[in-house]
Amino acid sequence: MFDIATFTQRRKQLLEQLDSGLVLLLGNEESPMNYKDNIYPFRQDSSFLYYAGLDRPHLAVLIDVEEAKTTLFGEEASTEMVVWTGPQPSLEGQAANAGIENTAPYSTLEDHLKAALEKGRLIHYLPLYRHDAIIKLHQWLGKSIEEIKTGASLDLIKAVISQRSIKSAAEQREMAQAVTISGAMHLAAMRAARPGIREARLAGIVEGIAVAAGGRLSYPAILTIHGQTLHNHFHGNKLAEGRLVLGDFGAETGLHYAGDITRTFPVAKTFNTQQKEIYQIVLGALRAALAALKPGYRFLDAHLLASRKIAEGLKELGLMKGDPAEAVKAGAHALFFPHGLGHMIGLDVHDMENLGEDLVGYSENVQRSEQFGLSALRLAKALQPGFTITVEPGIYFIPELIDQWKDEQQHSDFINYDKLDDYLEFGGVRIEDNVTITEDGYEILGEPIPTTVEEVESIRAETGEKK
Repeated sequence: MFDIATFTQRRKQLLEQLDSGLVLLLGNEESPMNYKDNIYPFRQDSSFLYYAGLDRPHLAVLIDVEEAKTTLFGEEASTEMVVWTGPQPSLEGQAANAGIENTAPYSTLEDHLKAALEKGRLIHYLPLYRHDAIIKLHQWLGKSIEEIKTGASLDLIKAVISQRSIKSAAEQREMAQAVTISGAMHLAAMRAARPGIREARLAGIVEGIAVAAGGRLSYPAILTIHGQTLHNHFHGNKLAEGRLVLGDFGAETGLHYAGDITRTFPVAKTFNTQQKEIYQIVLGALRAALAALKPGYRFLDAHLLASRKIAEGLKELGLMKGDPAEAVKAGAHALFFPHGLGHMIGLDVHDMENLGEDLVGYSENVQRSEQFGLSALRLAKALQPGFTITVEPGIYFIPELIDQWKDEQQHSDFINYDKLDDYLEFGGVRIEDNVTITEDGYEILGEPIPTTVEEVESIRAETGEKK
């Protein structure tokens, strides 16, 4: 937990952006897997963590904007609960740790909200992503489920986004730690991989490192020889010579800041020629995009720059043709690069995405495209110092998408479909770093992680034979 001053200052800044009403910040509840007492690992709501820092279930914060008064709602642990969970901190002690002076029983929160409604006061709350929270507000506020789902406060959403988008020095240090742990996970996967083992062996290794470091995975690991499937969480395939392993995974620290790193490496000790050619194109796109990052630069333009580099590289290999800039303008490159270049990262791996992706990643000056591929870009607006983001270009050969486009002759002026048969079993390559935007450029977070062909092959050379 950060120091008390951090949370009191964050709440003070939030109040300065609102005119009136009450701000309700609901903490998360425990969630059963298959019966009440067998629960998923608890994960606190990120905005609740940001403003209160309390990492326990069944809590809520109510902030009176006009009175600048904050109250923590919760319950004291019963003796029966202590038997099962051990001694628990008092509600007053938790409030003190967050710099909150007032406490009240959780059971009285409904009465406080109804009293405010009777006085005609506005209750601000953020978009809700858990059904139990939606049902609570439905009951407490006397509104329909649909009204609760659509009734989040736009003023509060914008205020929270403006604060959480700019990471403090302390937050950046925490995120650097998350990336450093993530890097150790990737190195372990590279060293452990060998033909004949299943992806699950590597997935278990990397998750164990995240847990041993005091946190957990920041999202379910993507670790697969089928890297052409962008969100592939299946780990049942066997590694085989001639295949690539795409690993997209990261650690979440004990304070819940996320790392999100992708590396791609060969099952063999070295890349073959085809793999090396595609890998170098992706690496060149990553480097070009990184070099362009600075305050005021639109991330949309970084995406388009990376896309042109990919189109240029694929043209040199004979897989694309024509003017690369025109190919990107038409969206032809998206056959190979169908996702966005990156996104915000912080307390959420896709930071604040529950608050509205367009509100987080776009602005009045930058609107989302409807073009295939470009429409998946989560962050497009101009960068500011303190933004922390991912940069993750990739090239993928997706047989189903290739077949569809080929049958329809989509972008045939830019794509040499007859050259793609040799790549249908290729998979995919993605390389991803996490960076913070500085006053005059960018800084890669965490300890360096092997990136070049030579660095990756050097790590793969350390792999021992099965004993």
